[in-house]
Amino acid sequence: MMAVMFVASATAFAGDSDALKAILKAKTYADAETLLNSSLASLANDAEKAKAYNKLVDLAYEAFNEQNTIVTENQVNKQMGREEKPVDQALMAEMAFNALTAAKLCDEFDQKPNEKGKVSPKFAKKNAERLWVSVRNTLVNAGQDALTARDNAKARKYWQLFAESNEFPMFAECDREAQKPFFGQVARFAAVFAYQDKDMEKALQLADIAMKDPEEKENALNLKLEILGSELKTKDDSVKFCNQLKDIYAQDKNDGVMEKLYNVLLGLGDEAAAYKILDDALAANPNNFVALADKGLALLQAQKAAEAVTYLKKAFEVKPDNAVIATYAGTAFSVQAQETEDPAKKKELYKEAITLFDKAKELDPDRLQSNWGYNRYNAYYNYYGADAPETKQAEADSK
Repeated sequence: MMAVMFVASATAFAGDSDALKAILKAKTYADAETLLNSSLASLANDAEKAKAYNKLVDLAYEAFNEQNTIVTENQVNKQMGREEKPVDQALMAEMAFNALTAAKLCDEFDQKPNEKGKVSPKFAKKNAERLWVSVRNTLVNAGQDALTARDNAKARKYWQLFAESNEFPMFAECDREAQKPFFGQVARFAAVFAYQDKDMEKALQLADIAMKDPEEKENALNLKLEILGSELKTKDDSVKFCNQLKDIYAQDKNDGVMEKLYNVLLGLGDEAAAYKILDDALAANPNNFVALADKGLALLQAQKAAEAVTYLKKAFEVKPDNAVIATYAGTAFSVQAQETEDPAKKKELYKEAITLFDKAKELDPDRLQSNWGYNRYNAYYNYYGADAPETKQAEADSK
């Protein structure tokens, strides 16, 4: 009977590399970071790199938590009337920043397929649980402290990472309810600082993040439009900006974007495309105030007052508290009256103009927004006559 021989497998499971062992033995964040930066290329694979960066997360979180524990103890000490311990807020903020930065890099390597082609992340869940709330919120407070100290660079540093970390894949399932009151504003401020630093690409990225907050969407969008249009020096720049606006408007039929696109198209000399933007908007919503106002003004400037009054009067009906549009509507009626031969019709048009000018005067008596003065007097003059007391009063009002 032949004996069965079992041959031991030649496959050996290698342990951690020497480079990783050294990193894992480090006692402080600074030491571990120095070792990792100097030996990253020596680490055996993505799994080792993930493990090394997670060690940085561990050390940064431990240092952060030491200070955070003191904060918690001080809350009790304050209630009990006991002496409070000193807290190193700067260290706490820096370790929060380091923990999140290292966690992002850890997750990037941790999400890569292993030698069998499978993705089996080992650190994402734990890091999400320990970093999402207290660590990220520390960045908000640290940024505010930096802003108070007029250190905009540091404020940007902390607020930018707070905003960007919202997009980290490991935080995808985290509850965002608690950050709703301040998230969008912090992201927008970070975008403003990036814009001031002439870091346009980052400013646009942060503005896009801020736009995800419904409360900040309009402000963030206006900032994005300002950034995109801030460095237009050539026609090619304007054409590129126009195409960017078209893309934005295709995704979100925002009136502010529409008006910006309309004006850029006019500036490029493409009146047909510009007017089509307004016509399409009015087809979708006949009460679109911006489209009505812009269409009416375009017709008035083109000396088509009879057509302009239709749009400008309707725009005022949509926003009856707008002194500027009341003034333009009144002006359109006056111009139409000047172009009319029929005395009765002329009188009727001037009456319409007076009604609108009077409303503009009521809304803006000091002419801070709209200069209704002379045109109103002119309408009174033509309707009542030069010597009428109403005309004399309108003349006095115009001065």
